[in-house]
Amino acid sequence: MKYSTDTNLNKLINTLLNEVLKFKSPTDKLLSEFFRHNRQLKSNERETVAETVYSTIRNMELPQWIYDKLATQMPKIQMQQLVEAMKSQAPLTLRVNSLKTNRQKIMTELAKFNPLECKFSPYGITLNDRAFLSKHKVFTEGLIEVQDEASQLAGLLLNPKRGEMVVDFCAGAGGKTLLLGMLMRNSGRIYAFDVNQKRLSNLTPRLARSGLSNVYPQLIQNENDSKVKRLQGKIDKVFVDAPCSGLGTLRRSPELKFRQTENAINELNIKQLSILNSAAKLLKVGGMLIYATCSILKEENEDIVEKFLAENTNFKLVPASGILDNPALANTTGYLHLLPHKHTTDGFFAALMQRVS
Repeated sequence: MKYSTDTNLNKLINTLLNEVLKFKSPTDKLLSEFFRHNRQLKSNERETVAETVYSTIRNMELPQWIYDKLATQMPKIQMQQLVEAMKSQAPLTLRVNSLKTNRQKIMTELAKFNPLECKFSPYGITLNDRAFLSKHKVFTEGLIEVQDEASQLAGLLLNPKRGEMVVDFCAGAGGKTLLLGMLMRNSGRIYAFDVNQKRLSNLTPRLARSGLSNVYPQLIQNENDSKVKRLQGKIDKVFVDAPCSGLGTLRRSPELKFRQTENAINELNIKQLSILNSAAKLLKVGGMLIYATCSILKEENEDIVEKFLAENTNFKLVPASGILDNPALANTTGYLHLLPHKHTTDGFFAALMQRVS
């Protein structure tokens, strides 16, 4: 049966929404299954379905427990601005691979998509027009990667140098790994650790496109794996992109606000501190450590760093503004705090610390 009329399409959307709003499975997974079972839909109809689903979820009220937590962190007017910003759709943000090209060349190449330079990252470009780049030569030839500006800034905050030994402790599919390798000009060595083989496998084709040869993906069982312990005291810089609630990415994954719970946050806090403690042991004296999350909750951010620093007096906080020299990013906390209503990025937190003894 063909579902080409508006009436039938609306029925399909309503059926899909009924399933999505149970929040038992990731929305992107349900959409993928839906499209697989409704191959008769045209591309414009598929776009309508996806936009309707995500727009519906974005515009629902935050759960009360999240609202209450945010209310203790910021003035009411700022919280209202944040909530409104989270309802908007995030732009497609790219990171230019400076090993192969430069931002101006990519701006010219993608001119038909109305590209804009990012405000803070010298390698960032946003595309506000719809752009499907998976088969475009800028993507297939490794000239760009999809990466939010907040994530780019966190990599710039670590500021890795040529020839250094670096660990990306929770590498995932390797977005920050690739950025660090680029900043190191393909020299030195980067260990990309993760506990998930599927995520690490996604790094393989990205590495091939990037042209990097200084990255060594490593599957580990947990933060205390022997592969981690053998590097203790040998590493110059460590990046910990800790597992978190993801509540800073609601513009992209709005269902997360309904799939997280207070109990889950408490369990994450234990894991976050454990991972940070293990990662810190890798550093040489003088080495630099970043703890980062894509969360906007104090419990996952400042609270974790403050506990770590209280228990590890051989580390000190290094003000982010001293590295990222931009007045718009400066604050009195010393941390990197990014919020969509202030910086048009994902909600993001990063703390830079140094081992001093």
